Amino acid sequence: MVQVLDYQATEPLSMFNPAKGFIIPQAPFRVILASIRLNIPANASRNNKVELVSTVGVEGITNISQVVFRIFRNGREIFNTQTGVESAGSEINYNFTFQAIDFNVNAGANFYQLTVENITPNTQANVVGPISFSGLAIKNTK
Repeated sequence: MVQVLDYQATEPLSMFNPAKGFIIPQAPFRVILASIRLNIPANASRNNKVELVSTVGVEGITNISQVVFRIFRNGREIFNTQTGVESAGSEINYNFTFQAIDFNVNAGANFYQLTVENITPNTQANVVGPISFSGLAIKNTK
């Protein structure tokens, strides 16, 4: 059995819309796509997990970009994933969905941020939506 401790979700962009798109910055710069705050009660400290799920729509603009999505908890990176984004002449629109699990989170308010950056010089990829980010904090009750 599990007990739900907290749940938060945000959807900064609810649909694919290149007109509202923005450039993914070149590393070492990154952009924050979404943020959520999950509260862990004191009686669940160190006996919990937080399941984080994100979806981000990306469009390739020039060449083949390698983009890195990162999740931070309280300013510390806890997850990252990298993927390629092709541009004109091939697939150009992508919808990336991924999940991260954060174990034994300290009690109190925990601030999660989802970011993206482009690590390939002389390429461009844009975030075009949708963007969603959710977190479910649970405690094992067994």
